[in-house]
Amino acid sequence: MASSDSEMAAFGEAAPYLRKSEKERIEAQNKPFDAKSSVFVTHPKESFVKGTIQSRETGKVTVKTEGGETLTVKDDQIFPMNPPKYDKIEDMAMMTHLHEPAVLYNLKERYAAWMIYVSTSSSLPLGSEEQLLCQGKWKPTCCLPSSQTYSGLFCVTVNPYKWLPVYNP
Repeated sequence: MASSDSEMAAFGEAAPYLRKSEKERIEAQNKPFDAKSSVFVTHPKESFVKGTIQSRETGKVTVKTEGGETLTVKDDQIFPMNPPKYDKIEDMAMMTHLHEPAVLYNLKERYAAWMIYVSTSSSLPLGSEEQLLCQGKWKPTCCLPSSQTYSGLFCVTVNPYKWLPVYNP
């Protein structure tokens, strides 16, 4: 569940780098979206691009990309897009469709908006806040070196060379 702007105010100047504003979230929810035809399609140069299904034939799908190209690919080379309300979402585990192109697109959009990717332990099973999955087994966090931290079920990346004002003094 997304926090309201008033709850995000506690993060001060860092808030815009963590989550979209309420206004942006409402605008995204009201964008037109066709779940049956909006897809990501594999692309020879760009890995995956957004597109719209134009037609389907036995085992083949023709997609028109946002860049204007028309690609005909196998069925297994298209992936459903998430509704716009999930664009730049801070907890990717909440996505309707969680697959490689959706994750890459979300990270790209967040990076372009200077929004760091953070997922909190709220997505952990009840009562497991003090535990962490280590090598396939639940272990107490006290077994970890003090320099390690945990911020969700998976970590994507951290760029130590790019300063983001998320830690207020």
